Amino acid sequence: MSISLDEVRHVANLARLQLSETELLSFQGQLNSLLGHFEDIQNLDVSGVAPKPHAVAMQNVFARDIAHQPLPREEALRNSADTKAGLFIVPTIIEE
Repeated sequence: MSISLDEVRHVANLARLQLSETELLSFQGQLNSLLGHFEDIQNLDVSGVAPKPHAVAMQNVFARDIAHQPLPREEALRNSADTKAGLFIVPTIIEE
């Protein structure tokens, strides 16, 4: 299968590309070369290859869910710029 110059023109028009004749011919050659590679891939014998769900090996990356003692309030508030009654005080960002 090959791509005609009219098909390249049509796709360029759909993509709103203004290409010169030289560019159209260049793209036609590149696309036909790409299709040739796909034909090579289709001709490969993969009957003995088992299908895989992913191209790369996948593994679980989740950490174990282990309960720990929480951070004490005083330690959490120690580096805060402003606190009141054991809470963080932050600047108002929404005015009424």
